[in-house]
Amino acid sequence: MFTGIIQGKGTLIEKRRFGGGMLFVVEADFDITDPEEGESIACNGVCLTAKELHGRRFVVDVSPESLSRTNLGKLSVGMTMNLERALRLSDRLGGHLVSGHVDATAKVSQKKPEGDFVIFSFSIPENLGRYIIEKGSITIDGISLTVNYCDRSSFSVSIIPHSLQVTTLGNLKLGDVVNIEVDLIGKYVEKLLLEKPAASGQGSQIINPAFLAEHGFLK
Repeated sequence: MFTGIIQGKGTLIEKRRFGGGMLFVVEADFDITDPEEGESIACNGVCLTAKELHGRRFVVDVSPESLSRTNLGKLSVGMTMNLERALRLSDRLGGHLVSGHVDATAKVSQKKPEGDFVIFSFSIPENLGRYIIEKGSITIDGISLTVNYCDRSSFSVSIIPHSLQVTTLGNLKLGDVVNIEVDLIGKYVEKLLLEKPAASGQGSQIINPAFLAEHGFLK
């Protein structure tokens, strides 16, 4: 589990085909203290298992599923990615709960400077639009951000100068592809609302808008 608060950037040192997927060698621009073989590290928001940790350098295997669903396969040697080590239960939750399981990619459709800030707009698959709400949380390339505006096929965010400097967002151009993870709580709520009651058993009830209204949760 992660928070979406980026600890630094990683440079892709080596990239090669391996076991149907790919193997990446990554070098972080920060010290990886108390490294643990097999620990989870989010690379551009993708939860990957780190191995062969030596100093700031580590190796990750990228599965075919991750290559098909994320922008990792499009990275070239020398390019940078956002890095975050896994959350400890004692850590501050500065962003929001991020699983590192990317839902889809999105394209930069607009980049608009406003003083020292930048407003980015992204086009998204329409099936993701229902999970994105105004002032809700969203993860872009591993970065926890607040949604300014959204509709069924797009959303926008405002990026502060600090984030532009310490993450890869400052290098984004029109048409670039980013990884998107929507707020996972919304997906769990949707499944509960759509779940059918059990065929057997006394008193089985489904949680739906009618149930919530009956019990005073909706007006």
